[in-house]
Amino acid sequence: MNRVFHLNVEATGSILMPIKNVTVLGAGTMGHGIAHAAITGGYSTRMYDVSEAAVAKGRAAIEEIVRKGVELGKVSTSEAGGILARLSVMTSLPEALGDTDIVIEAAPEKIDLKLALFAQIEQHAPAAAVIASNTSALSITELAGSLKNPSRAAGMHFFNPVHKMKLIEMVQALESAPATLAAIEEVARRMGKETVLVRESPGFITTRVNASIGNEAFYMLMEGVASARDIDKALKLGLNHPMGPFELVDLVGLDTRLSILEYLHRSLGEKYRPCPLLAQYVKAGRLGRKVGRGVYDY
Repeated sequence: MNRVFHLNVEATGSILMPIKNVTVLGAGTMGHGIAHAAITGGYSTRMYDVSEAAVAKGRAAIEEIVRKGVELGKVSTSEAGGILARLSVMTSLPEALGDTDIVIEAAPEKIDLKLALFAQIEQHAPAAAVIASNTSALSITELAGSLKNPSRAAGMHFFNPVHKMKLIEMVQALESAPATLAAIEEVARRMGKETVLVRESPGFITTRVNASIGNEAFYMLMEGVASARDIDKALKLGLNHPMGPFELVDLVGLDTRLSILEYLHRSLGEKYRPCPLLAQYVKAGRLGRKVGRGVYDY
């Protein structure tokens, strides 16, 4: 069912303007995926990170996704050139935020880091720019509440890998304006995504359910119920999951999953207490694919 957002001028302080320029803060796994979705959707896009090495790595990952699209016949060579021409990479935050229409923050899941970024966004981005956070569990209301105008902020939760996953969870903070949600939904549509609207709650929809499944899988592994490979196989073949819980946590990052579970445990109680084995893996540096070793070796 389509949602209709009625523009509330008093809530936003301005009318809804068309989105032309997108700024993505972060060039990591999620950041470069979001930037790729934005340039594919036709937006002039700036991708920011703190170092030349980070943005170069992010650009190379985007170029590889586009190259693969050409190889598979999904994108023509001329289209690929046009897509990549819409991407700029930057290490200057003020430059990345200047005259942008929407900022999509894709920093690691640490509330202090995201709050610091929101302060920088407020300082350097236009007052009318929409601000979206890609957090998978943290409080959008807390992030939005750090702004002078919290109505222009909402959640925009993408899924990994962004170029393959069709869903975006739009998270409505306490004061998110209808115009803010309408702008985010339009950007998502242009990116080729489907959306669901979630009123803010710890973990939203998918993270809350998925964290429970993954945590229970670690408890079963710790208790010797079955091997990691057999637990993954059971959920894929018995429950029709596209990936097993250990394959997925290795992709997401064990440190990221632990951080989310710790937050859900604080917010929602004992049923989200992180499995001690997960915490032990993180202490051992077994963080998943990004370091070559998690539940499995790569």
